[in-house]
Amino acid sequence: MPVYLFNTAARHKEEFQPAHPGKVKMYVCGPTVYDYFHVGNARAFIVFDILRRVLERRGFEVTYVQNITDVDDKIINRARDEGRNPRELAGEFTAAFFQDLEALGCRRADITPRATEHIGEIIDLVSQLVERQHAYLVDGDVFFSVDSFPDYGKLSGKKINELESGARVEIDERKQNPLDFALWKSAKPGEPAWDSPWGPGRPGWHIECSAMSMKYLGENFDIHGGGVDLLFPHHENENAQSESLTGKPLARYWLHNGYLKIEGEKMSKSLGNFRLTRDVLKNIASRNNYQVLRFFMLSAHYRSPLDFNPENLEAAKKGFEEFGHTLEKISCLLSLSKGDHGEEPDEEAEKLKSERQKALDDFDRALDDDLNTAGAMGHMLILANTVRQLMAGRPKQMTTIRFQMLEKIRNDLLDMAGVLGIVPEIEELTGEVKRLILARDEDRKNKRWKEADEKRHHLVSVMGWIQDDLGAMGYTASTTTVKFYGEQNQKPDSNYLPSDLKKKKEDS
Repeated sequence: MPVYLFNTAARHKEEFQPAHPGKVKMYVCGPTVYDYFHVGNARAFIVFDILRRVLERRGFEVTYVQNITDVDDKIINRARDEGRNPRELAGEFTAAFFQDLEALGCRRADITPRATEHIGEIIDLVSQLVERQHAYLVDGDVFFSVDSFPDYGKLSGKKINELESGARVEIDERKQNPLDFALWKSAKPGEPAWDSPWGPGRPGWHIECSAMSMKYLGENFDIHGGGVDLLFPHHENENAQSESLTGKPLARYWLHNGYLKIEGEKMSKSLGNFRLTRDVLKNIASRNNYQVLRFFMLSAHYRSPLDFNPENLEAAKKGFEEFGHTLEKISCLLSLSKGDHGEEPDEEAEKLKSERQKALDDFDRALDDDLNTAGAMGHMLILANTVRQLMAGRPKQMTTIRFQMLEKIRNDLLDMAGVLGIVPEIEELTGEVKRLILARDEDRKNKRWKEADEKRHHLVSVMGWIQDDLGAMGYTASTTTVKFYGEQNQKPDSNYLPSDLKKKKEDS
């Protein structure tokens, strides 16, 4: 099936066709490492982590580059305020970025270049722009001339005569045009600096990405991604300076994820309304904290704004926990089965087989349609709910075909969750638990009620398990157990229980 992506440059969805069949070159803007990143930034990292997984699922070989901006005004200013070395500060937050990225369940990019390690490439690009009269020198600073590039504004859809300075557009009266931007900044006392043809200085923000992306991916690579807040001026400037040199757009497809909002406003450090990702993860009361956050992020289309609030996060937590409990029930059921099943025709299993295939097809179709994670996740949950209803039906016997179908669906659900990066941590039955459950069932069968009660007490009070009647679906036992999410020897919090257990707990 073809993959369709919304190309910002084209203003519509297009069939994705990389320059080289079977291979994808993708560049995604990484952090400026002066602080921990917030959950608004996390949305972009998660979105492009999913895109990479989907493309790999379609058989593409993906080369993923994500830069680190480790020299910038914000780094220098914070280091000065704290009396620290800018390089040391950047190193600390670079390490923190990788830690928090891993904590989000995101795979690290194949290449993570740092700006300070590519000064030579940056100086070379600036020199070429000066030689071709796309840039000019003022007091040791080098500026790109937007008037030298007639198509300036085509990526963002903005017109030069309608633009105003601001939003990281640097205001400087020495510029020929207020929209001109710095390629090279002359050294100031106490700031990091490198030698250049224009004197000691450091690179501007935009030229760093052009130098690093073009070095590792070439002059015209497949996908350039980032948050919509980077579209102007950052990506506009990247493309203008790069195309001025090569005559080609920097990327074939430009992808931008929507804002994460809080109380109706864009989450931003400049507005002071941000929540650090590491703090949000700590405050999600679940062993599956990053999966819950990803579940929340993927519940809306990546290009749509998304409201970050406690209610939405709690709803995501409950939805994900129920999905996890369903997988756990299936695993318990399959683990306890003795494999002695009937061979009679099973209409319910045949129906399930059809629904399984539809869910798989719809899941892939949603992801291929401009990375519709909300739709894909919906199809995954529909399949999980179908299985949950089957188990709640408590048939007297699980046929071989039903057992096999449940096993396939369990693997399907894990595979779907893996593509989305939301695989739950499933509590598998240990050998001792299985032994006690089956031994208790044998005691009950032989009416050894005291011994059965003792085993039940041990499972509940010592091992922290609660009982869940699922019926005899493929094994002689009349019960299985499901581990609750809480401390042992405490009553489980009802918010962590699947809906059928909640009702049972309330009735009791």
